[in-house]
Amino acid sequence: MSFYLSDAIYTRNRKNRQGILEEPTVYTLVLGILLVLLKYLDVSPVVNWSWWAVLSPFAVSAIWWAWADASGYTKRKAMEKMDQRRKDRIDRAKQAMGRGDRR
Repeated sequence: MSFYLSDAIYTRNRKNRQGILEEPTVYTLVLGILLVLLKYLDVSPVVNWSWWAVLSPFAVSAIWWAWADASGYTKRKAMEKMDQRRKDRIDRAKQAMGRGDRR
């Protein structure tokens, strides 16, 4: 049981390191955090902006997540990643056996 749990944790951590910047919401979240920080520190010109403008990147992220989940985009991307990993694993196994790609 512990072997499977450790394997799942390793796989999850490896996936997170690979694809975290592939999500467009990460950029809007970073922008939102940056704008809130600049507003809090009274940095010009952000200090003169309304809070609606400063917090809007978070709304964009929430709307993106809602659309991605509702439309199946998230599941489709996950399936594509799984298919690519499967293909890579098969290719590595073929290379290890010395067969290579004979197509």
